[in-house]
Formats: sequence, structure tokens, C-alpha cells
Amino acid sequence: MIEINTIEDIELLSESSDLECKLAAGRDGKGVLPNEFWETYSAMANTDGGTVILGLKQKGTRFELKNGVEQHEKVTKELFDTANNLSKASINLLSNSSVRIVTIEGKNLIVIEIRRASREERPVYLNGNPLGNTYVRLHEGDQRQSNEATKRMLAEQAEDSRDNRILKGFDIDDLNTDSLRIYRQIFTNRDPNHPWNELDRREFLQRIGGWRKDREEGISGLTAAGLLMFGNHTAIQEAYPNYMLDYQERPRAKTERRWIDRITLDGTWSGNLYDFYRKVYPKLTEGLKTPFELSDDQRIDDSPIHVAIREALCNVLVHADYTDRCSVLVVKRPDLFGFRNPGMMRIPIDYALQGGHPDCRNRLLHQMFRYVGIGDQAGSGIPKIMQSWVDCHWRPPELADSREPFEQTILRMRMVDLLPKEIVVQLSAELGEAFTQLNNFEQIALVIASVENTVTHQRLSSLANIHPADTSRCLRELVRKGLLSQTGSSRGAVYHITGADIPGPEDVFGNSKSGQSSPIKDQSSPINEPSSPISGASSPNIKTEQGNSNRDAQGRLISNSHTLPFVDDLEILSEEYRTSLEQLASEPRSKKRLNPEAMKATIKTLSEGHYITIACLAILTTRDAESLRSLYLSKMVKDGVLEIAFPRTPNDPRQAYTLSQQ
Repeated sequence: MIEINTIEDIELLSESSDLECKLAAGRDGKGVLPNEFWETYSAMANTDGGTVILGLKQKGTRFELKNGVEQHEKVTKELFDTANNLSKASINLLSNSSVRIVTIEGKNLIVIEIRRASREERPVYLNGNPLGNTYVRLHEGDQRQSNEATKRMLAEQAEDSRDNRILKGFDIDDLNTDSLRIYRQIFTNRDPNHPWNELDRREFLQRIGGWRKDREEGISGLTAAGLLMFGNHTAIQEAYPNYMLDYQERPRAKTERRWIDRITLDGTWSGNLYDFYRKVYPKLTEGLKTPFELSDDQRIDDSPIHVAIREALCNVLVHADYTDRCSVLVVKRPDLFGFRNPGMMRIPIDYALQGGHPDCRNRLLHQMFRYVGIGDQAGSGIPKIMQSWVDCHWRPPELADSREPFEQTILRMRMVDLLPKEIVVQLSAELGEAFTQLNNFEQIALVIASVENTVTHQRLSSLANIHPADTSRCLRELVRKGLLSQTGSSRGAVYHITGADIPGPEDVFGNSKSGQSSPIKDQSSPINEPSSPISGASSPNIKTEQGNSNRDAQGRLISNSHTLPFVDDLEILSEEYRTSLEQLASEPRSKKRLNPEAMKATIKTLSEGHYITIACLAILTTRDAESLRSLYLSKMVKDGVLEIAFPRTPNDPRQAYTLSQQ
């Protein structure tokens, strides 16, 4: 719930996926319920819920209080009357507690809290027909949902479990004999006296949910769960044409697609979920340290990290919507474990984080894994993962769902120290009680500013997992206490430790074209270059040419104010490296007109692993520098895709960009 009680609170607001502000003045200026409100109502209900504030005027990226809503009783009555009209909205999600009248300086605002609809209530649609009248919230806008996605919502609404249907035309011959045999052996080893151990294959499958009899229809057969868990790839893909499993081990802490090890559906193994789990789990945990612990004189080979990874791998398989277009993707990097499954979360993310609210998309699959000691079906998997990471003092795992480009749920488990000990000791020594008495979020903000020279609203929100309004209050309080100084205004402000300078272009490039600077300092950032518990993994060091400590072997400029090198002059680059950059930019170099998404992809590739100046980007892509900035770069920075080298002067012609590591 957004708290808004003062003009200062209004100044902190910014439209987002969970906030919409509308003037709602009407022709006479006394107040009216805007027609477009209902599209926002449908969109927020079908996404993550949100707040609509009536009575605020938007001015640029900020809001101001003008006349408010004078006739707020009339507008509120119209709101509830229409919400209860099934020909307009498919369901009323509003109650008396959902709507508040807030009076600020004698003017009334109507604050409407729209909760996320439950799975059984979605889709929330308009005008009596879900197809073509269902909306979702993307960024700060409402978008009409495709009919395909709406049909999936309707299927989710009707089916408590998506994997218990009987697959007509499939039978036990479509299963992989070895997969089922190995599963049964592990089942038996766990409980040698279990009565199911003596059953034949079909009876055993029926007990665990792989075979079912439909008494109403009078038919029996292999279930979707049975085929997904133990089937052969060709049979599974007949039932699920979009079925795809992919494991990748990537060598660096970078957003890249290069891998050094991969498991995918290549015809060399069964291709079912059980064998994918058995192949991938040992690779994910390879190299993890196992503490020496005993229980009943038996060594425990599991650490909390092992448990967390096992839960995450199980979750990604049992919560996937195998009818959707996205693949199951598992990634291992030196700095993180990443898990992606097709399909959105069935419950709100905050419920999943709390635990105790199980609503598994494929309950029979979850049951099958539980029978062999994997997962507990109690809705406690995510809390276990979170607690394991907290115990290691790492950044909390990020759980999110997305509709772009396909519906998917993503879990990123980063091994990044939020409060590196050496930085905490340094700040405690310098600031004393002024630092130690801060709350956790405020300490994180100062640590980021100390390590990375600056901290922004977006950077703090991404690391601390707090609401944007609370982030603004945190930064504002640190400025009030004199611990941070602010450059810029609103959400675009950049903050730095009071008394410390923010590096500018002159600190890197000096006054010369080549931008000579001091040699790189022998210090890496514990946030930008996190350590990893995976043995043998480390971040690559920047190498310099002998006799030229200001440039690396590729000709990139090295500065002691940044941890990454700069591509600042194409003429100074080695011929081989410049050619490789030109090849990366081959598409825009050969086409005057290019799809915007293709241009963004090229910019991301060119800016990976270093800072690259806008001038060099313009030459490589054969585009005008200011056009690049206005059409692409500024928005990519705002969206967190790119980071700038000089936040104090964002529009400086010497500005340089790098691909965000977040």
C-alpha cells in the first residue's frame, strides 16, 4: 500500500507497473471516473495489482496536486456501481477498504488499491468477453493481452493441476525403461519395506500419479506427469510441441550466451524431466564446499547451498507451463545460479517468499520428486532458498515473472556480498555511530556509494529489494543526515559519499584525445566482481601492454577511477580488436534502416565488458551520436540495460556506456 499524506509524498511518486495517476477532472473540473481506468483495473488485476490515484496532474515525470477531485463521493459511487456491473468488468475486486479519500491542503485525492486477482479469478476482463478485452500491465502501461495468453489463463483457472490429464494415444511403451528403473531403485533404497516396491510397472505408476483412471469418462491411461517425468523425447514433444530443456555453464560473470558445458535435447539421452534433473544437479553442485557435519554418526553431505540449489532445480521443473513457448533454462556462472521456467507465477511473489501457500502447476510431478526425496510440496521451497542465501550474507535471490518476450518466471541466485566486511569496517571507522546506527537499507546505500563511487535510486532498489517509494525515502534521509550528497533531481538523481568526488570525463580522458590516465588500481569491487564459492572460478584480470600501463592489449584505456577499461578511440585499438567490433556492428553498418530491437541488441553486444564512448558507438554503427542517445541510449540507461560512466554529467559528449551486470 502506498502511503501518501503530504505534498512531499506526491513529489516522490513516479508512474510504474504498480502505480497509475490520473487527473480525473472531467469537463467541469469537479471530478469524473476516467473511461481508461477500467483498462488499468483489468491490467493491474491480471498482473501484480497496484494503486491508482485520481486527482493528480502529471508534469513530465513528476506529479503535482492541482484541484484534486471535488465531487469525490459521486466518483466513488460510480466506481463501485461499474465494478459490480458484470457487463463491464468480469469481477469486482474492490471493497470499502480498497478505496481511500486522502485530503492534502484542502484538496481530495481518491486512492484505489487494486489487488492481484487469484488464479481462480483470472482473467479479469471487460465488456463480457475475455478474448480481446483482457489487459496486462507492462512497465507503466496497459496492454491488451493476446488471445493465446488469455486462453492459458482460462486453462489455469479451470485446472488445479496441469499434469493430471490422461493423454489419449500414449501408453507405457512411450516411457524410457531405464529412467523408470533408476527411479524405482532410488525409491526402494529410501524405504526397502515400502509396499509399492513389489508392484508391477503399471500399478507402481498408478500409485505415484503416472497412470490414472477417469471413472466419469470410463478411460484410463498415461498422465501428462508420467510422460514428462519418464517419457522419451520424441513422445514428449508430440504431446508438448514447445517442450525444451536447456542447461548451460557459462565461464564468466557476464551477461553472455557463450557456454563451456551444455545439456539440451540433442538425442543422446532420454530427454525427460527425471533424467534432466539427474544430469544437471551434480553439475550445479560440482565444486561447492561441503562442511564436515555428523548426524547419528553419519556424515551430512548437504550444505544449505546444496539444499537451496536442489529446491530451485525441482521448482523450475514442476512449476513450468510446458504448453508455453519459452524453454526451461538453467544457468551456472561463477557469480550466480539462474533458473527460468515457462509460465507466470500462480501466486503473488510476496506469498511465495513467505511460504506456506503451495499452488503447484504440476502437482503430480512435484509428488513424484518428493517420493525420491526431492522437494516437500509444502510451499517452503522459496523460503529455504532465501534463508540459505541470507545465512551466507549474500544478496537475496531475485524472484520475478515477465511477459516479455514470452511468459516466464525467473529466479536469480547471486553470490554477492551485500555488506563486504572490509567496506563496513572502513565506513564504521570513518563515520562511527553515524554509520552503525543506520538501518540495513541505509547501510547498503552507503556501501554501494563507497564501492561504486555513486548510488542511484534504481541501483539501490535492485540490490535491496525495497519499494521505490521507500528507496526514495532512504536516500532522502541519508542526504538529510549529511552522509550522501545529491546531484540531479527526482528518480534521476545520483548520490555520492559527502566529501567524495564523482569521477567525471576529465578524470578519465584528461584534456587529450586519447585520454591518458593513471594505471589501473589493484582493487576490484566486491559488488561488481563478486567472489564465488565454486572452486577455480575467478574474474578475469585486465592485462596491460608492456611499456604502456594506460592501455590494455586491445588498446582500451585503463583508468584508476573505474573497474572496466574504456573504448574511447577506435584508431588506437589493435587492428584485430577493432575488426571484431566492426563485425559485431555489421548489421547497422550495412543497413540504413534497422529494427529498433536489432539496434538495441547490437549496442548491448558492443558495450559488454568495457565502457564505450558515444562517439565510438556512432562510428561503429554509422549513426549520428545524438540520434543514438535520444532514440536508444537514454532509454536503455533508464531501463537498467546500460550503465553510464559519468552519472554527474549524463549528456556529456564524452559519455561512455557499459552493459549492466544486473
